[in-house]
Amino acid sequence: MTIHPVIEWLAASLVLVGAAFLLVGAIGLARLPDFFMRLHAPTKASTLGVGGVLLASMVVAATQGRAGFAELLITLFVFVTAPVSANLMAQAALHLGVSARVPPPDDAVPERRPSES
Repeated sequence: MTIHPVIEWLAASLVLVGAAFLLVGAIGLARLPDFFMRLHAPTKASTLGVGGVLLASMVVAATQGRAGFAELLITLFVFVTAPVSANLMAQAALHLGVSARVPPPDDAVPERRPSES
């Protein structure tokens, strides 16, 4: 069974948009300096990224005569659990006293010479 080219382009664009959001979330997780910032980037981006990929899967499932009920359940599960888990991790970090301060970069602190001591 062949899929109409417009549907293929729609599904491909949804996958690419979802993958772009997932990439931004992964880069944010790796590059942001603070725990709370690192927590924020992947939860927001992964929700949109997984949503885009699952939406593309629902579009393709609809063209094949399936309802896409499993994809809808996965999407709802991700949209509910990602913010709740992020909130719980943030509350645990606040309870444990995780610092929200960003440490200065290594090159921002001038080195002291032995003669200056």
